[in-house]
Amino acid sequence: MAGIYIHIPLCRSRCVYCDFYSSTFDGNRSELVEAICAELTERRDYLREATVKTLYFGGGTPSLLRPDELSEIFSAVEANYPCAFEEVTLEANPDDLSDAFLTSLKRFPINRLSIGIQSFHDDDLTLLNRRHTAEEAKAAVRRCQSHGFTNISIDLIYGLPNQTLSAWEDNLRQAIELDVPHISAYHLTYEEGTKIYRMLQKGEVREVDEELSVEMFHLLRSMLQEAGIQQYEISNFARPGCHARHNSSYWDGTPYLGAGPAAHSFDGKDRRWNISNTRRYIEAIRSGEPYYELEVLDETSSYNDYVITSLRTIAGMDLDVLAERFGEPYYSYCLRQVRPFVGDGVAVVEENHVRLTEKGLFLSDAVMEELMMVENPE
Repeated sequence: MAGIYIHIPLCRSRCVYCDFYSSTFDGNRSELVEAICAELTERRDYLREATVKTLYFGGGTPSLLRPDELSEIFSAVEANYPCAFEEVTLEANPDDLSDAFLTSLKRFPINRLSIGIQSFHDDDLTLLNRRHTAEEAKAAVRRCQSHGFTNISIDLIYGLPNQTLSAWEDNLRQAIELDVPHISAYHLTYEEGTKIYRMLQKGEVREVDEELSVEMFHLLRSMLQEAGIQQYEISNFARPGCHARHNSSYWDGTPYLGAGPAAHSFDGKDRRWNISNTRRYIEAIRSGEPYYELEVLDETSSYNDYVITSLRTIAGMDLDVLAERFGEPYYSYCLRQVRPFVGDGVAVVEENHVRLTEKGLFLSDAVMEELMMVENPE
C-alpha cells in the first residue's frame, strides 16, 4: 500500500495563522498543474510498484482547481501508478462548495472532503481572515451531504485570542450537530512568519493561558467521545471506520509520494521535500534541475521518526516493533527515558506499548523530545 499527496499552493486570501506554503498569485496555475503532472511521471518508480490506495489533494486551497485541472492530475496519477483507490480526499473551503462545483466532483473518484471551517463564530472567522461566515460553513456541509458526500471531515481551531471555554463548547456542539464522521481540531500556534505571530509581537492579541488550553483540550475529548467520535491521534477524531486513511499513513510508516511545491515524500529509507517556491519549482521541472532536498535516514533518525509518529496516536508506540527494528540499546533507552513520565501520569506502559495519557497528549512535544536520541546509543 502507498499514498500520493498533491500540494496545491493556491489561495484567494491568506489566513493569519497559516504557515504552510501557499500564494495568492495564480497567474501560473496552468504551468503549475503541468509541472505537477510532469513530476508524477518522472517519479513513477518512487513507490516501487506499491498499489496507491489513498490520494490526497492538500494546500493551499485545492478546491480552487477547475475540473479540467483535476482531470489532468488524475490522468497523470492513473497513468503512472497502480491504483486501487480506497480514499481520495480533497481539501476545500466552504465558499468553494457550490452546487455546480460539487456536481463537477462526481466525475472523479473523490470520496472524502476535508472542509476548513475553523470556527462557527463570525468574530473568530474575521480575526482569522477566513472568507466564509459561520452560517455559510454549515450550509456548505449540508450541501455536500445532499450531494452524496458522507465522508466529510471538518477542521476547527481552539485556543484563539479572547476565546472562552463556553465559546469553544458552542463550537463543538455545532460541529456535532452537523453529523460529520471526522473532526480535526488544532490548538492555535503562533508560528514565526505568520501574520498572527506579528500581531502577538505587537501586543494586538494575547495567547490563552495554559490552564484554559488544558480545559479546552479536555472538553474537546469528552464532548466528542460522548457523541461517539473517538480520538485516534492528537488532533484527529472519528466515528468507527472513518479514520483518515491517508493521514494515518504518515503515522504508521506507509510510503507516500508528495508532488507539487513544498510537498514531502517518504519511501521508508529517506525523506525528501520539494522547494517552497512555485516559480522555481516549475522552472526546475522544465529544465531538469533539482527541485527537492533529501535526507537519508540513519538508524537514529529512523528511531526518532518512530517515536514522533507513533506517540501521536492513541495506539501508541509498540515496544516489540521498536526492539525488532532498532535493537536492545534503543529499547532500553526508550524505557529509561519514559520512566519519569509514567511516574508523573503523562504516559503509561501497558501491553508492551507506550501510550500518552490525556495530560501527555497535551504535552506531547515535550515527551517526544525526551524520548528522541541525539546519537546512536552503542
